[in-house]
Amino acid sequence: MAIRIQNISVDCLDPARLGAFWAEALGWRITSVEPEEVVLEPPAGSREEGIVPDVIFLPVHEERVAKNRLHLDLRPSDQFAEIQRLVELGARHVDVGQSSDCTWVVLADPEGNEFCVLRPFTNKEMASLG
Repeated sequence: MAIRIQNISVDCLDPARLGAFWAEALGWRITSVEPEEVVLEPPAGSREEGIVPDVIFLPVHEERVAKNRLHLDLRPSDQFAEIQRLVELGARHVDVGQSSDCTWVVLADPEGNEFCVLRPFTNKEMASLG
């Protein structure tokens, strides 16, 4: 079967604000800003362009009141520096019950959607990725 995920949709109160946060966080580009959606795509000419699903931010009028049904796990090359950068962009640390010895850090975007910043891959893990 030939099928792929085209986009990931995110309901939010302010698509422009949240789209701008995630564009900066991921280093992606905003390719469409409409009243009913803001679209992010990987950088033009990158190996992810046309392969990785777009992220679309859609307006809703209700605030998020429960745990995310979907969240992102980000794998940076420098976890500490990336956490600092994301917090400067507007993310905040959150406690979802993770233990103190976790190798990841849980943050929330400006609308409170949790996401994880994982530790970098080890050299062995990188080699296995080919």
